[in-house]
Amino acid sequence: MTEIEIGRAKRARRVYSFDDLAIIPSRRTRDPEDVSTTWKIDAFEFGVPFVAAPMDSVMSPGTAIKFGELGGLGVLDLEGLWTRYDDPEPLLAEIADLPAKQATSRIQEIYREPIKGELIKARLQQMRDAGVVVAGALSPQRTQEHYADVLEAGADVFVIRGATVSAEHVSTKQEPLNLKKFIYELDTPVIVGGAASYTSALHLMRTGAAGVLVGFGGGASSTTRRVLGVQAPMATAVADVAGARRDYMDESGGRYVHVIADGGLGTSGDIVKALACGADAVMLGATLARSTEAPGRGWHWGAEARHHRLPRGNRVEVGQVGTLDQIINGPAEQANGESNLVGALRYAMANTGYTDLKSFQRADVAVSTS
Repeated sequence: MTEIEIGRAKRARRVYSFDDLAIIPSRRTRDPEDVSTTWKIDAFEFGVPFVAAPMDSVMSPGTAIKFGELGGLGVLDLEGLWTRYDDPEPLLAEIADLPAKQATSRIQEIYREPIKGELIKARLQQMRDAGVVVAGALSPQRTQEHYADVLEAGADVFVIRGATVSAEHVSTKQEPLNLKKFIYELDTPVIVGGAASYTSALHLMRTGAAGVLVGFGGGASSTTRRVLGVQAPMATAVADVAGARRDYMDESGGRYVHVIADGGLGTSGDIVKALACGADAVMLGATLARSTEAPGRGWHWGAEARHHRLPRGNRVEVGQVGTLDQIINGPAEQANGESNLVGALRYAMANTGYTDLKSFQRADVAVSTS
C-alpha cells in the first residue's frame, strides 16, 4: 500500500479512479461472439451485468420491465414518486421543466408526499405480472417501516441502498436497522451498500448479504464530495471490496458475495474497467437516464437531491442518446461510449482474451499517465 505524507500529522493512501487506469491486452484475442456477458446472483441469471439504479429519473415500473426484458436487473426506488403518487407523470414532467434556481426547492416539496404501502405493492406487482425479475430498493432508514410491503408483493431481490451503509451503525436517537438479523430472517437475496473500503465491505458480507454495492452512487448528480468532503475513488474501492470478497470466501468456507460497482460509470470504458477491477456487475444511473424511455426526460437526479435539510445532489441535464435498447445493445451512433454498452464490453473482453466475466476480473491493468 502506497502512502504519501500530507503533513507531519497526516498520511494518506494513494488511490485511483477509473480514469487513472488502462486495461492492457496481454493474452490471445478471441471472437467477440464467443464472449459471454451473463452473470448470476442467487437463483437469478441475467444476460448482461447491468443493474439499473433505483432513481426516479432512471426507472419507472415500465422502464424496469423493459430493462429486464433486455437482460438486466431493473430496481425501482420504493421511496420515489411511483410510491407516493397514483400518477407521477405530471410531476416528472414538471421536474424536467423547472428553472435551475427552483429545481432543488421544488423537488424537496414534491417528495414530501408520504410513501404509501399499497403503491409499493401495486408497482412491484406490475413488474411481476410482466414476468421479469422483481427488485425494489429502500434506504436503511425506511427499510424497517416498509419491507413488509415489499415482501408481500413478492420481490425477488431486495436492495438496501444509501450513501454509506454500515453493518455497525450507532445511534443514540433511534434503534438502528440490525442488518444481520434482518437478512437472516429473509428468504429474499439482499444487495446492500454503499461501501468504499475493505473493512466496511467485509462487515456487510458477514451480515449474509448476497451482494455489496461499491461506491456512493449518483455520480453525475451527486455533490456529496463538495458538501461533505466524502468521495470513493472507484477503481481502488472496487479492488478493495473484491479483496474483501476473496478473504470472506476463505473465512466462510466458500460463500461468494457479488460485488456491484455503483458510481463513476458514465461510459462503456468505465464499466469495462470496473469489471476488470473485480466487480461482478455495475449499477447504472446517468448512463440509463440518457434513454428516450427514461422518466427523467433527459434530466437526472437522485435521492441526495431531495433531502429535506441537506441536499447533496442536483438535477442535471444528461440529454438523450437513444432508446434503452440502443444504449445496451446498439448500434451506437456516436463514438463516445454512451451506447452499445454490451458491444463495448464484448470487444474489450475479446481483445484481452477472456470469454466470461469471472475470468475477465484477472485482466491486466496499468496506471495511465496520460
